[in-house]
Amino acid sequence: MKTAKLFEYDIADTTQKEALDNALRLIEGNRPAQIVTINPEMVNFSFKNTEFADLLKDADILLPDGIGIKIAMSILGKKINRIAGIDFAYKLLLDCEKSGIPVAMVGTSEEILNKAVENIKKDMPDLKIVYKRNGFFDNPEEIYKELQTTAPKLVLAALGSPKQEFFIRDAKKYLKNGLLIGIGGSFDVWSGEIKRAPVIFQKLGLEWLYRVTTQPARLKRIFPAMPVFFLNVIKKKFGV
Repeated sequence: MKTAKLFEYDIADTTQKEALDNALRLIEGNRPAQIVTINPEMVNFSFKNTEFADLLKDADILLPDGIGIKIAMSILGKKINRIAGIDFAYKLLLDCEKSGIPVAMVGTSEEILNKAVENIKKDMPDLKIVYKRNGFFDNPEEIYKELQTTAPKLVLAALGSPKQEFFIRDAKKYLKNGLLIGIGGSFDVWSGEIKRAPVIFQKLGLEWLYRVTTQPARLKRIFPAMPVFFLNVIKKKFGV
């Protein structure tokens, strides 16, 4: 898979189909693998946390999830496709249903997780979900051991970043193979608890604007995170 450099990170420069094909190869590989759906907030955090920076460098695929990543690459002279993590994960579940690949889901509240699974099953009645667990736990090692026992080939973790990425990094030590992906608030959307932005917002890359207008508390996450991110991108472009 082609990649494009953003700071120290190799961002996937691909189509959604090619990314899905690569994800399926990782699922059927002989070792555990990690995909990170990267956004500007993650990049900002990596500047302050070397452990997280190393995690991003070690990930098998960095999918350009946030529209900010696509814009940043354009500023640096490289056009790439944005691949929304929520759409990517859902299509991967459809592929798992077709191939009988066992899946695990970890994160959010018990109520939301159950509702998300219920809705997913309406579209994918034959999806093999071998493990599910809410995201409220004090002892992650217990979850790792349960994953080891149930042996899913795809693990979706919705714990928020960077918690989900660190959870996945450590969970990999307990698994022989398979693919693990952090999917942020996807279960909330799949459950119907949170409404996704209308298609026009998605196509224009303005989902963040829709979320801010419907969830004003998100402003604290976006600002000053986005201005800081783009300031660093501009500095990178001009070698400052």
